[in-house]
Parts: sequence; C-alpha cells; structure tokens
Amino acid sequence: MDILLVRQIASFLGAALILIAYIGHQMKWIDSRKASYNLLNAIGSGILAYIAFHPFQIGFVVLESAWALISIYALVRGTKTA
Repeated sequence: MDILLVRQIASFLGAALILIAYIGHQMKWIDSRKASYNLLNAIGSGILAYIAFHPFQIGFVVLESAWALISIYALVRGTKTA
C-alpha cells in the first residue's frame, strides 16, 4: 500500500476520533469527564500530531501535541481521583 494513502487513512482516523468525542459531548452521549472522551481525544490527536511531523508543520504539531498531552493529563488525573 502506498505510504501517502496510509498517511491519509491515519489522518482521517485521527480526525474521526476527535470528532466522535466532540459530537458525542455536544449531543450528550459522552461525558467529557469520562475516560472514553479523553481517550478518543488522546488517540486522535496523537495520530494527527505524528502525521504533522512528516513533513513538519509547526502549527499542527503544536496544536495536536498540546491536545494529546492535555487529554492524557485528564486521563491520568481522572484515574487518580476515581
């Protein structure tokens, strides 16, 4: 399979995971304080951050890396308080 196609599929998957979390939250299907919400965001933004490094795109690297780190922090914080 062509590497460009793999990257496009990965990008789509990452964006889809973030959008599922966002839409789920807006429609009140997913509680933003639950692990599932933060896990979807962490995985989706992690994928997109990785994609943004090749080729390097500073805006997307900063955005997606921050999004992933914040989501991971929320996951860890949630497990400590639960």
